[in-house]
Amino acid sequence: MPGKERLPVRGAQGDLLRLVAAGHAESRAELARLSGLAASSVSLRVEELIGSGLLVEEGAGTSRGGRRPRRLRLSPSAGLLAVADLGAHHARLGLLDLSGTPLVVEERPCEIADGPEATIDGMAAAFEDLLSAHGPPGVPLRGVGTGIPGPVDPATGRVIAPSRMPGWNNFPVAERLGAHFDLPVLVENDANLMAAGEARSWPKSETLMVLKAGSGIGCGVIVNGALHRGRGAAGDISHVRVRSDSSVTCSCGHDDCLEAYASGAALMSVLNEQGIPVRRPADVVALVEDGVPEATALVRNAGRLIGEVLTVLVNFINPDAIVVGGSLSPAEPLIASIRAAVYERCLPLATRDLEISTSRSGPDAALLGAGSLLLDAVLA
Repeated sequence: MPGKERLPVRGAQGDLLRLVAAGHAESRAELARLSGLAASSVSLRVEELIGSGLLVEEGAGTSRGGRRPRRLRLSPSAGLLAVADLGAHHARLGLLDLSGTPLVVEERPCEIADGPEATIDGMAAAFEDLLSAHGPPGVPLRGVGTGIPGPVDPATGRVIAPSRMPGWNNFPVAERLGAHFDLPVLVENDANLMAAGEARSWPKSETLMVLKAGSGIGCGVIVNGALHRGRGAAGDISHVRVRSDSSVTCSCGHDDCLEAYASGAALMSVLNEQGIPVRRPADVVALVEDGVPEATALVRNAGRLIGEVLTVLVNFINPDAIVVGGSLSPAEPLIASIRAAVYERCLPLATRDLEISTSRSGPDAALLGAGSLLLDAVLA
């Protein structure tokens, strides 16, 4: 099984390694230009990183005039990151290299309602299984991270007042996970991770709103290319009050929250009450694709309500794109209704170049985001 080691980097070494890992630089000259360091300082630190087995220099890179430079890349033995995306009823787990490329991804059953101890310990055991079965020999684990389907305090890694997660409030997730591995740990809201991962697939978009529509509803916000966390609740649209002919009490205790009408959990509850059995949000999507009118009407109404909430944010933030992911996102009436509401109610200037689309990164978006943010923690 691969060992577990912290990265042997100091100061500017971490900044240079991050530029190579993120694909922003592939030569010493590009590192000097992007970092602002003198060429001699860059060469010294690159030689140290090569000597530590973290970088390799080979072949020929892209010429900007003159001789083609040698190409820098991460060493295949530089390290691994173990990341997870927890859902209400499943966990998606992966091993990534330091550039964020997945080496293996698996999905396993996981009941978030079983509580934090059982869930986190099970996640740690699953990571060990992946390392034993798929970890390249001699490549150490450098960090672990997980997405949580609830609000996370970025300063402490604790879950704060989550919905439908009994026993998780104020639980020290980062401490519990860190006790298993004694490595840098990342704990982040799942929608934020999805936003960070999706941003990699939208390089020309500086400002994104990334909606996760699954059992719950979340939204991650990228502003000027960086994840906007606020104090940990930025982008939480699930408990915005919506207009409805009926009144439904949300799991947070308030009436008429968006989540109470438009989340996968809410749609499943209504369908089950109507005698149409569903167990997962994907079952709702399957009913829509089969043309079941009850499911289609519910999904269309959910999209309208989500779109009305997003309208306020689009006028306020003016994003370049709204990206919809999560297990409900394949339902075309959901996307169509979101588009209709946003384009109808927003200012023309706010929507003139706005793109509303489904995820480009697919189901691994949160894992990719976890790898990106975890590398920052590993290099800190």
